[in-house]
Amino acid sequence: MATRDEPELGRIDRREEPEIDRGIVEAWAAAWIRNPERAYRAAFYTAAIFFVVTTLFPFYWLAMVALTPRGELSTVFLTPGGFDPRLVLEGDLTMGTNPGAFVEVFTTIPFHRYMFNSFLIATVTTVIVLVIASLAGYVFGRLRFRGKGPLLLLVLIVSFFPPASFFVPLNRLFNRNVDVLRPVVQDGSLYNTPYAMFIPFSALFLPLSIFILMTFYSQIPDGLEDAARVEGTTRLGALFRVIVPLSAPGVATAGVLTFIAVYNEYFFSSLMTDGRAGNWAPMLEGVLRFQGQYEVLYNLMAAASVVAVLPVAILVIVAQEKIVSGLTAGAVKE
Repeated sequence: MATRDEPELGRIDRREEPEIDRGIVEAWAAAWIRNPERAYRAAFYTAAIFFVVTTLFPFYWLAMVALTPRGELSTVFLTPGGFDPRLVLEGDLTMGTNPGAFVEVFTTIPFHRYMFNSFLIATVTTVIVLVIASLAGYVFGRLRFRGKGPLLLLVLIVSFFPPASFFVPLNRLFNRNVDVLRPVVQDGSLYNTPYAMFIPFSALFLPLSIFILMTFYSQIPDGLEDAARVEGTTRLGALFRVIVPLSAPGVATAGVLTFIAVYNEYFFSSLMTDGRAGNWAPMLEGVLRFQGQYEVLYNLMAAASVVAVLPVAILVIVAQEKIVSGLTAGAVKE
């Protein structure tokens, strides 16, 4: 039996344990294992810095090209060896600035009309999608009926089709002169009208909004809707007075995603119009108007891109605050 002065058999004295010679990577790994919060913090900051750099660098690039005088851009983009990005990166230090490009964007072409077209089309499409998706999300999320599963599967299957597959039949339909439409449009054709974009955009972005709102509507307790109906409210009234306000984060998310997608859409918009601002051509068509047959106004294209992005950036910032406030509302029960 071991005495108090003698260590027990098999016990290792840590003070006499030899130190292991680790490399730099092994030392970092051992330090992160001992302190996992440090590893999480380092990974978070690395991902955040990477995301900020990759997200903000294109805007920095566009702003620099927009502020570079047109005469200096010829030496940047028309170098003998082709396009050299280093010349653009050094442009703000070695070249002058031309803030007038942001004003020249609106004087060269009616770019404000192009932006208005995209903004109005995106707004109307978002309203149509939210109204229809709210009704469909309420039906799929809160009601039980026969054939609910197959109908939901059909909506999901439709969302899998690429938008380009619908262009040929829609183009033939919208370019056809219909006598019934003559009171609405001049020649009875939907070509060069906003209706040729409202209809396909609403159908394309409905499935995603339906699934988002269905998920939120299904989480609302039935007692709240029953209480509203006891007070004499119909199902439709309970939907827009009780369920929709309580599902504000889902409604805001569906609306913002639809608005951004329609505002940045170019394929259908460019094919359903002739490219003129008076015929409801989109904002991206206006950006491409600065690209001529013999000359490309890179500074004006960059300035137009920066101006066109600002409304969407402001909307995302405002909507993000609304979504966060909606998610945190009621989280603490007093």
